[in-house]
Amino acid sequence: MKSRYRWVVAVLLFFAGMLNYLDRAALSVVAPIIKRELHINDAQMGLLFSSFFIGYCVFCFVGGWAADKYGPRKVFMLAAGFWSVFCGATAFAGSFAALMVARVAFGVAEGPMGTTTNKSISNWFPRREAGRAVGLTNAGQPLGAAVAAPIVGLVALQFGWRISFIVIALLGFAWMVFWWRCFRDQPGDHPAVSREEAELIASDRHPTRSADTTTSSDEPAGVFYYLFSVPVLGVAMAFFAFNYVLYFFLSWLPSYFTDYQHLDIKHMSIVGILPWLGATAGFVLGGIISDALYKRTGNVLFARKTVIIMGLSMAALCVLLVSRVDSLVPAVALIAVASLFAFMTPQACWSLLQDIVPRDRIGATGGFVHLLANLAGILSPSITGFMIQYGAGYSSAFVLASALAVVGMLALWLAVREHNVARLRRAPV
Repeated sequence: MKSRYRWVVAVLLFFAGMLNYLDRAALSVVAPIIKRELHINDAQMGLLFSSFFIGYCVFCFVGGWAADKYGPRKVFMLAAGFWSVFCGATAFAGSFAALMVARVAFGVAEGPMGTTTNKSISNWFPRREAGRAVGLTNAGQPLGAAVAAPIVGLVALQFGWRISFIVIALLGFAWMVFWWRCFRDQPGDHPAVSREEAELIASDRHPTRSADTTTSSDEPAGVFYYLFSVPVLGVAMAFFAFNYVLYFFLSWLPSYFTDYQHLDIKHMSIVGILPWLGATAGFVLGGIISDALYKRTGNVLFARKTVIIMGLSMAALCVLLVSRVDSLVPAVALIAVASLFAFMTPQACWSLLQDIVPRDRIGATGGFVHLLANLAGILSPSITGFMIQYGAGYSSAFVLASALAVVGMLALWLAVREHNVARLRRAPV
């Protein structure tokens, strides 16, 4: 264990992602019940789903900056504590306005999760394992959404929807105890890490600052130099496209199954697992394929880009086909396959960022990318809600998600080129 303790860290991050998405998906699972009990229509429900991202987007960047400055251990601890509190507070909401306030605060608390996870992986894993590490840790996210359907749905049917939010909050507090005890900001600071493992991690990753990241005056490049660069914005666009599909699925799939496919809550809770199992497989496979391509070709940009382009293009095709089918079985199959390919992309995006910017800028840069990408969380649920409420329907929502996936794929292909990245890092082309 002393030579592989970094994988204990990966497991901790896996469960963090699982809890995070269990928290997020809970509202969509019980949405049919809440709409009836609190007299909320589809347009209002879409606004509730989107309200989470008002605070979330801003704190993606703030959380990444804080992880650079104060370390991921403290940032993740505080974030997990606050998101557990506000998840539990959802149980006491009795109106649309109260739910809106709880969701905005909940989004603020969860904002640092993605960028702090990426910062932790950047600190704890060598470059050649980054794809697998991101894939494994992020696989917990769709798995959390998968278990949300049966756990939250069945608990809500048995004990009421409010109890399910309290149970999830308690799980978050339990995770905090393990995180504080088992994690340190740097591998060398943890007594369970051997000198050999610390040297292995340090030997194969970008330095904190290097000669190729300085300006012509030999001063270190500022953070804005990276934030608004073409390659970083290209990654952000691809991430935005993935997130649009993700948050469409995360927010509206349960309602699609109950309203359009006419399933009851019990059967929806079972069928709703399948797309997220596909997504879990996609996270793991994407990381494995990306690292394998890098090992085979020695070209890290080619490896990460290939996985992203393949994932978004196949997801776009499957999502488009969903709009053309009416029966349950082909719809679920296509959504599951779309999830598998779509979820191959985010870990490649995170890994690609680690190869574009230096390690001491990855928190802030990753936070900025996450901010831009999660604007999709504001747009996707609310646009879908208005489409459903005012007559465009689910089919049009699937077509729009497919089109944006194509746009994201093209943006990445054009923006992240060898000469652009070399120029960004001030290396000779």
